[in-house]
Amino acid sequence: MEQMLFSLNATVPIFLVMAVGFGLRRLHVVDEPFLKTLNSFNYKVTLPVLLFRDIAEADFYSVWDTGYVCFCFLSTLACISVIWLLAWVLYRDRARLGEFVQASYRSSAAVLGVAFIQNIYGTSGMAPLMIIGTVPLYNIAAVLVLSFTAPASQGLSVKTLKKSLADIAGNPIILGILLGLATSLCRISFPAIIEKTVDNISVLATPLALIGLGAGFEGRRALKLLKPTLAATLIKLVVLPAFFLPLAVRLGFRDEKLVALLVMLGAPTTVSCYIMAKNMGHEGVLTSSVVVAATSLSSVTLTALLFVLRSMGYI
Repeated sequence: MEQMLFSLNATVPIFLVMAVGFGLRRLHVVDEPFLKTLNSFNYKVTLPVLLFRDIAEADFYSVWDTGYVCFCFLSTLACISVIWLLAWVLYRDRARLGEFVQASYRSSAAVLGVAFIQNIYGTSGMAPLMIIGTVPLYNIAAVLVLSFTAPASQGLSVKTLKKSLADIAGNPIILGILLGLATSLCRISFPAIIEKTVDNISVLATPLALIGLGAGFEGRRALKLLKPTLAATLIKLVVLPAFFLPLAVRLGFRDEKLVALLVMLGAPTTVSCYIMAKNMGHEGVLTSSVVVAATSLSSVTLTALLFVLRSMGYI
């Protein structure tokens, strides 16, 4: 019951903030120009600052585990590769292919992961290592996938590849991660004034992103994409954890490490998927549909997975 209440407390408020954004749009409190500016602000400022803060505050020298980071990286790479390959073969809607792939693999690892682990163990534990092993790859893959499949893209070409590499090099989210990693490794400490400023900006990331997502959600158009929405949600919440968690258990990962992997594999699709898709020329309807569906259903799936792992004595 306690774990069920935690999962509900972690996901339902997120869904309700989306509902607030949806209501504000219907009441004409926000409009399309405002949403465009809001999404750009989140993408370029608040989300990078949030990731910078979370990674910069971690002490990687005391918690570093090479095997664990490699497992996070390789399992994420396998997820992305297999989903992209299968989607390319089976999913005929080329205009939304990139959205489908990104929404199917990309978890809310940074936003939900730390909070989830802290709530169970009282510390962020292995979350920073999981973030290092997955979040940079999440974003690099997202830039590549969305660039190659954008409506205006000419497919895989030297020009497209150069543009994708330039997008990766200048991606604000990746820059935030790299700066956070450098700060942690060099053990740089900032004055309290700077830390408070960074905290004040980072706390804006999730609520503003959720409001923008809810306000941009188009219910009628999303219903037309019900099948790909359900498919991507099933992959994200059920298929990936069902395949990789048993492998993690066999490799000996337990407790905080296993919970971090649970978040990595089974957490709902991150809101930044929608922001990145919109900022890279995609429609965003399928992405927002998957985020809403995955977030609303994750309280059930995460609770079930957590119950199974606890009942088997692995956490």
